[in-house]
Amino acid sequence: MPSSGHRLRDVEHHPLLTENDSYDSSSSSSSEADVADRVWFIHDGCGMICAVMTWLLVIYADFVVTFVMLLPSKDFWYSVVNGVIFNCLAVLALSSHLRTMLTDPGAVPKGNATKEYMESLQLKPGEVIYKCPKCCCIKPERAHHCSICKRCIRKMDHHCPWVNNCVGEKNQRFFVLFTMYIALSSVHALILCGLQFVSCVRGQWTECSDFSPPITVILLIFLCLEGLLFFTFTAVMFGTQIHSICNDETEIERLKSEKPTWERRLRWEGMKSVFGGPPSLLWMNPFVGFRFRRLQTRPRKGGPEFSV
Repeated sequence: MPSSGHRLRDVEHHPLLTENDSYDSSSSSSSEADVADRVWFIHDGCGMICAVMTWLLVIYADFVVTFVMLLPSKDFWYSVVNGVIFNCLAVLALSSHLRTMLTDPGAVPKGNATKEYMESLQLKPGEVIYKCPKCCCIKPERAHHCSICKRCIRKMDHHCPWVNNCVGEKNQRFFVLFTMYIALSSVHALILCGLQFVSCVRGQWTECSDFSPPITVILLIFLCLEGLLFFTFTAVMFGTQIHSICNDETEIERLKSEKPTWERRLRWEGMKSVFGGPPSLLWMNPFVGFRFRRLQTRPRKGGPEFSV
């Protein structure tokens, strides 16, 4: 059996680090507790614009539903019930969006492909591991490199600019909740728009809104278009995510037709692994596991992310 020195010579012959990698060992010296206390965020201009647009569109929908359709209504309970339902869906959707955007999707530590780390792995003779040449890390099984996050992400499904983050092992459940709540709020807004149009036509556009008829029509039409667009996009994404989870196959793995080398968790087992625990109402709660985290900045060396 080859000795550890033989394995070390193999590492030296096929170096995991080159001069161009410029790995700084001090950058990876923080403890796992410190990493857990940080909030993940990606510095990507397109992603940040898309994330802000998402929030503005949801706020616009809430404004139209509340101030154009519900408050002018003469039916008190109709306004209260629909207002509570829509605003709850909007809060849950935006909360899920925040959790998706600010949660580490499963990033592999940068620059851990060192001889010291290799020796700590206690590899068996002939065991093969992979190094990502872009972020200089030991690449776990099912991890893929994201060119926007500039990190290898465990079980990376895709990078979504609308949440300004990758969808991966640790934040997929929040992305699924985000698409579900946006789809539900879009359906609710479309139903309210239809009822409002009927009410305004019957009342000759006189008392159906506090705004003038032309402004009311423009606001309702734009909300209908937004609702149709959001519903179509999020319903499709929700369906593909549930399909991927139940088949234990990420979108990247499906597109690349990668043959599974891992033990698949199908259907409910896959859902339990993503959402945690047996089926319960906690699966629908984006606040599960939330805690306030300390502000902590760190220098950026070739990567767009920072921690707060």
